[in-house]
This record gives sequence, C-alpha cells and structure tokens, in this order.
Amino acid sequence: MAPQFEHKVAYGQTQAAEIDLGLRAHMLRVYNYMVAALALSGGAALIGSQPAFAHAILGTPLAWVVMFAPLVLVFFLSARVHAMSFAAAQATFWVYAVLSGLSLSYVFLVYATGDIARMFFVTAGTFAGVSLWGYTTSRDLTGFGSFLFMGLIGVIIASVVNIFIGSSMMNFVVSALGVLIFTGLTAYDTQKIKEMYIAGDATETAGKKAIMSALVLYLDFINLFIMLLRLFGNSRN
Repeated sequence: MAPQFEHKVAYGQTQAAEIDLGLRAHMLRVYNYMVAALALSGGAALIGSQPAFAHAILGTPLAWVVMFAPLVLVFFLSARVHAMSFAAAQATFWVYAVLSGLSLSYVFLVYATGDIARMFFVTAGTFAGVSLWGYTTSRDLTGFGSFLFMGLIGVIIASVVNIFIGSSMMNFVVSALGVLIFTGLTAYDTQKIKEMYIAGDATETAGKKAIMSALVLYLDFINLFIMLLRLFGNSRN
C-alpha cells in the first residue's frame, strides 16, 4: 500500500508542477499580448496627434468613427470570440489596439509630453505591482467584483454628467475614484484570469482566452493611465 500511496503523491505533485508551468506560460502570453497592444496604441496615438492627421480627422465624420469604433470592437469581440477562429480574434484585437490608440491621440494635444511619459511609467509600476499581488495573493477577491463594477458604473455616469457641468471638483473626485477602482480591477481581473486557466484547453481555446484576458488588462491599464493623467497632468494651455 505504501508504494502505491507514494506513487499517487508523486503523480499529484507532477500534475501540480505541470499546471503551474502551464499557468505561468499562459499569464506570460497574456501580458505579452497586452504589452504589444499598448505599443500599437502608443504608436497610433503619436501618429494621430500629428497636425496633418489631426486636421484630416477632427471636424469630419471620421472623428466619430475613431471615437466609437474601439467601443464597438470591444463589444463585438466579447460577444463573438467564441464563434471566431483564433486568427480572426487576434486580428480584431490588433485592429482594436490601433483604433484605441487613435482615439487616445488627444492626450498628446492636451497634455505636456513630459507629464504623459511620467504618468505612463507611474501607471506601469502601479499596474505591475497590483497585478502581481492579484496573481500571488491567497485572498479571494471575488467579493470585490460587484463593488468595483458598481463603482465603475458610477464613475462613467458622473463623467458623462460632468461633460455638461464642467466642474473641476467633480473631475478631481471622479479621477481619484477612477484610480482606486481601476487599481482594484487590475488585481481582481488578474486573479480571475488565473482562475480561468484550464491546463487541458485546446490550443485554439487557450489562444482566445489569452486574447480576451489581454483585452481586459489592457482596458484596466489604459483607464488607470487616463485617470492618473487627469489628476496629475498639466495642460499644454
């Protein structure tokens, strides 16, 4: 009996080690997709901020396309990824990253370049630390999900209202709350992505999971960056 028991323990340890290695590879793939998307968005934002390009877009119907196309693609990818091939999902993700970058090109027109660079590195450091904590913590963050989602809805509604009010105090409060919410979402989403990993997933399924996970973390990063920029960035004017 003892040798049989030892064999089962050894087999279980081997399985756990394989799952751990597979999970690390999966998370690395997710982060690679996210970083690549951020690089594409950054390049697109720089191009979109050039005077010739900006004048060709602003004041034309293309401005609405640039503004709303990323949102449409997020909903499309979320709703249709299960029916898409991995190649199609990947292509849609890259197109989204480019369009999202173009829609964010205004930050180069509104904020000082030094502030943009500084807030990007602050965002990167904050995101890395919080995401690592979400990955390694043994604390169950599920209970925070509903709370964070309600807070996100509140921030969105307040942001829309403030477009018409133009209150600097409300802008400060919304931005400060946004930083807290997207910091929390980074940890929550990282843990959720970790828990969604299944070692036996087919290659196609695993690839699409990695893309959708990268999309979620990309959105957390971008929104955290925007909120920090609104809080601490200085206008060019």
